[in-house]
Amino acid sequence: MNRPYRGDRYGYVVDFVDIESEFEKTNKDYFDELQSELGDELDKYSDLFKTEAEITADIESIKDALFHFDTSNAEVFSQQITQIVDRAEMRTIVKALNDAKSLYNLIRLAGQYELLAKLDFRKLNQLSTEASNHLNLLNQREALENADDSINVLNIALEDVLFTFRKVSESEMIIADELRENLRRTREGLGGNFDPSDPAFITLKEELERLFKKKNLSEITQAEMVENIVTLKGIHSRARELERKNQLLRAKYANDEKYARLHKRLLEKGEPTANERKLFEALSSFKAEADACISQNARILTNEAFAKTEMTRLIIEQLKNKHHLPLTAENTQFINNLVMKEYLAEFHGHQAA
Repeated sequence: MNRPYRGDRYGYVVDFVDIESEFEKTNKDYFDELQSELGDELDKYSDLFKTEAEITADIESIKDALFHFDTSNAEVFSQQITQIVDRAEMRTIVKALNDAKSLYNLIRLAGQYELLAKLDFRKLNQLSTEASNHLNLLNQREALENADDSINVLNIALEDVLFTFRKVSESEMIIADELRENLRRTREGLGGNFDPSDPAFITLKEELERLFKKKNLSEITQAEMVENIVTLKGIHSRARELERKNQLLRAKYANDEKYARLHKRLLEKGEPTANERKLFEALSSFKAEADACISQNARILTNEAFAKTEMTRLIIEQLKNKHHLPLTAENTQFINNLVMKEYLAEFHGHQAA
């Protein structure tokens, strides 16, 4: 209760009379109310109401999980965990640190403040961020190695690359920023490519992947950063040139990516002609007929066998009969497969692989 202090007109003393017992009574009343409402379901919420012994046991478990690491020094701790390549081990560490955060809130909720002295909860909260960042990096690397479309995963990984250096000087940070910027530019340069099957694109992507997977980017030295910047600039320059040529070719086909990809696959094979201009003229004629056929009956693509027969007819009619390109049964089938893959992918709303 509040009462006037001495003779001062506005002076008051806040008197916390029996506040501890009142707090415990309030918690007990709240617990009893939950128990009456939830019944057997209360077991699911048991973690909200742990005894001192249970909390102490949890603290000991957290200490055991973090025993091998210097949790008193964030910089040393970061250096130690960045050496870990086993995701299971990192998940154990992250779980222990997350448990510590939950336990801190639970202790405060229960009013058992004396237990806060048994663990440096504020420091562990700081370390939790470091550990989560490294686990994310390991997850990204794992996804990069296993993904079918690894360039998309690589885009994510490079977007979130973390730079945490053991020795940080102003010059290092300037170089680190330049490296980050070159990573971003290179990622964007490759990420916009509409032809992931292009051998030139695959080569650039693999070079970038090797650079990313070669070493933990948070551990690279200043000299390695400079070397990586040079490598990235080279990849970015070649990616820009590839994109320039891609856009020129796409424009020839009225910005239809399907036919730009088809053009490149046939040119790579050298069949039915190695003359790029003649190939373009033949494919343009075929495109006009194929697009008109599908425009008149969009449902044709729901019957793949029928659509394939129609496309074969148009391929022979336009490429062989009209443009006199040497077609064989083999290369006709090859062209047909490419055409069907492109149109079906577009029909189903995704890009042909």
